[in-house]
Amino acid sequence: MQVVQVRMARPTDQLDKVKEFYVDGFGLEVVEHFENHQGYDGLMIGLPGKGYHLEFTQHVDGSPCPAPTHDNLLVFYMPDEKQIELIVNRLEEMGYPVVEPENPYWAERGKTIEDPDGWRIVLMNTNGI
Repeated sequence: MQVVQVRMARPTDQLDKVKEFYVDGFGLEVVEHFENHQGYDGLMIGLPGKGYHLEFTQHVDGSPCPAPTHDNLLVFYMPDEKQIELIVNRLEEMGYPVVEPENPYWAERGKTIEDPDGWRIVLMNTNGI
């Protein structure tokens, strides 16, 4: 199977806050965006030059997307523990504190944080793995 790109997409009613969380707080970059495409605005956020990214869309009439269970996670495996702490501190200053994960495995080496819509990300340290 040949795949050239993977995109995980979900709607939101808080596109500006989601952008602030993932770009200003977490440190990903906007790799693409669009406005008023058949009533939708959207952002593709990720790492430039990579074949995968996150897409968030917001419809003019609303785009609610209730958060899944606390064990549905987007996990970022990161080798630099200091970088993880910098991101955690920046997000906490923005009002996004670390939360207790449902599965204790993620607490062993990771930090779990909810984004503006209640979706959880884990910053997982890869040292020693």
